[in-house]
Amino acid sequence: MQLNEISTIKISIEPKLLQSLENNIWQEDPIPSKIEINNHTYDIGITYRGNHTRKFNKKSYRIIFNEYNKEFAAREVHLNAEYCDPSLIRNKLSFEFFKKIGSMAPDSNHVFLEFNGEPAGIYLLLESVDDLFLQNRQLSYGPIYYATNHKTNFSLLTTKGKLKDSLISGYLRKLGDDKDDLELERFIAKINTIPRHVFGEEIEKYLDVKKYLNWLCGVICTQNYDAFIQNYALHRNGQTGLYEMIPWDFDATFGRNWNGKVMKCDKVPIEGFNTLTARLLDVKEFRNQYQLRLNEILDTHFTTSELEPLISNLHSKLGSYLSHDPYKKDTVELFDQEPEFMMNFILDRNQYLRNHLKDLE
Repeated sequence: MQLNEISTIKISIEPKLLQSLENNIWQEDPIPSKIEINNHTYDIGITYRGNHTRKFNKKSYRIIFNEYNKEFAAREVHLNAEYCDPSLIRNKLSFEFFKKIGSMAPDSNHVFLEFNGEPAGIYLLLESVDDLFLQNRQLSYGPIYYATNHKTNFSLLTTKGKLKDSLISGYLRKLGDDKDDLELERFIAKINTIPRHVFGEEIEKYLDVKKYLNWLCGVICTQNYDAFIQNYALHRNGQTGLYEMIPWDFDATFGRNWNGKVMKCDKVPIEGFNTLTARLLDVKEFRNQYQLRLNEILDTHFTTSELEPLISNLHSKLGSYLSHDPYKKDTVELFDQEPEFMMNFILDRNQYLRNHLKDLE
């Protein structure tokens, strides 16, 4: 996605086809349409994307090209509306933070979208986590799953305490085959059944623990409440055979939840939650590794001095476009307050986590 800092993307779709999409917001069959960028036009298929976000006036889209597209360096991309984030930058900010701490994350760029000749607003153009994602990072080919709902909590039970119909309920297979589904079921079963006294030794046969703990640090710092039960992609490294976590949908971070409401800095405890995290942190060696890595990140990357330039830069890029966003143009005052709000959150969250590092001893 080698785009200018703020490019304009134009999508055109026949009115009757657009109406069919609006009549069935949950349909997954791509609607034929066209996309234009830098005076080049391409045939695409388009659907809505997301879960509760499909019900918003400003919807997010999945763009499917008929073949590999050199302009976007992809066969598929996502256009995220960021509708509930008053800053419009939390998703990208989170992904850049994950990269800073050495964790995988999708590439992304803000763009301005026009739909059938009318302004549709500021969007985040987001890389798909697929085989090209792996190829671009020189990662070994292996299955990829999107965790699409709260059932992907690495437990035998749902978050409501009910036995799951399937251990892989909520997972959408992006790459792989039926054998990979069986491997994922086996992984989740092992998480829940390995005896406590050998868990640390056995789980390393299935999970890249070091990478998981690094991902955990990113989630804990940004305070993505949902990331423990969804909002991630899961990749099984073809070379090591170990599972690795990739962040996904991180707009509900830096002090606001999925509805854009204020989330206090102590909402998510330092130990996080979900079955896998709890079992890992029950192992003293892993708990110590997590404590040391988190302390290091709090000293270096999760600081106002480190993140303020990025926040300011992203915010300033979008400022002049906000008044042209039909869904956000009345939120300029709140938008302008967001950098300070996020900086205060970073200060408060950092201090909260420092105060609770001792809980990991």
